[in-house]
Formats: sequence, C-alpha cells, structure tokens
Amino acid sequence: METLIMHPENKEQLTALKAFAKAMKVKFETNKSPYSDEFVAKIKESERQIKEGQFIVLDPNKSIWENIE
Repeated sequence: METLIMHPENKEQLTALKAFAKAMKVKFETNKSPYSDEFVAKIKESERQIKEGQFIVLDPNKSIWENIE
C-alpha cells in the first residue's frame, strides 16, 4: 500500500481531510509543525522576493551603509 502525505493550506482543509479519513476508516497521524503560521508566511514571502530578484548582495568588505548606497 502507498503512503499519502497531504499539506493543507488552512484549518478548513485540515478539518475536511480529517473528517474524510475518519469516515473512510483510514488510519492517519498528525504532526504539528514547530513553526508558527506567521513565521512560515514570512519565510514564504522572502522566498517569493528572492525569486523575483528583490534582494541585494552585501559585500563583506564594506560596511552595511556602503552596501546600500
């Protein structure tokens, strides 16, 4: 048999998936993320910014102020 891993994007989806699994008498286990939803959202936003080129590369030989000029 296969193992299926799902990644619900909100509590509504999670509740629906759990209800479906229970109705079908499918065993499942839950793992709580060690990260808050707010933190995960910030990381995803940063990844999006990187993909869109919205970042600067700092030269370690210069001060921060020299890097952002």
